[in-house]
Amino acid sequence: MNLVLHLSHFNWPARPDGLRAVLGDIAALADEGGFSGLATADHLWQHPMAGGPAADCLEAYTTLGFLAARTDSVRLLTVVTGAHFRPPALLAKAVTTLDVLSGGRAWLGIGAGHYEEECTGLGVPFPPLGVRYELLEDALEVCTRMWAGDHGQDPPFTGRHVTAGRLLNVPQALQRPRPGILIAGGGERRTLALVARYGDACSLRPGPDIPHKLAVLQGHCDAAGTDYDRIERTCAFAFDPDDDGPRTKELIDQLRWLAGLGVDTVIGRIDGDDPRSTVERLARHVVPAVGGLGRHHPIERSATATSKS
Repeated sequence: MNLVLHLSHFNWPARPDGLRAVLGDIAALADEGGFSGLATADHLWQHPMAGGPAADCLEAYTTLGFLAARTDSVRLLTVVTGAHFRPPALLAKAVTTLDVLSGGRAWLGIGAGHYEEECTGLGVPFPPLGVRYELLEDALEVCTRMWAGDHGQDPPFTGRHVTAGRLLNVPQALQRPRPGILIAGGGERRTLALVARYGDACSLRPGPDIPHKLAVLQGHCDAAGTDYDRIERTCAFAFDPDDDGPRTKELIDQLRWLAGLGVDTVIGRIDGDDPRSTVERLARHVVPAVGGLGRHHPIERSATATSKS
């Protein structure tokens, strides 16, 4: 089983000029501790579940760029970017840049989005849910086309809400065939169908219905003619271990339970005043205990740079 650390908030006892040091320490601990990845929430205001608008909130892709410079092995992604948040070509360019500067470690984490309050507060469009799903499909189509294109072969695109005259992307992402795509949500009619068509990973809520959701996903893959086994099965969770005490043992049991339901990768929120101690405990006690669980199925992707004249 793979563990990804989710930086869902920045409510640490550090002034803004101290956040850089804490993030740098977390990056080093993640790289050295056997974790599969580092993820950030993508919000402009802190979510009410993590302190609300008055709490510290760093912009996601700037933060991931900082983490890329401080790490060598972990993959880097948002959990997740709302499709309404950025024009799709800008999003593809941000992930491409992260991929190039990280040496081929960027993933696109994307979903239909939520948290209307931050959008109305800051003037960011927040259309109805049905439109956001249409924007999600447009974004997936634009991103995959931009990553597939070669200079000189950049056709136009017309989607439900997005029109682009030329999907040029230079430099191209290092990963081949493209950066991985994680699509969040367990909606059986729309979201899992998009995972089957575009995704390399799903992201489900923890619960006993995971096998049912995976069966629905497999049905969508069969209908779309895509390979179900290629999809990494991830689950959001929360990591709160103690120093090899009862909370750690309970967490390991929960991760074993998730692996038994078919989960490959757990994306765990790390809370508390100083996340560094939590990451250290996870690396010491939890990563070794769960490494052999499940399919151990990180997507193998090549990161060979291509030269373009």
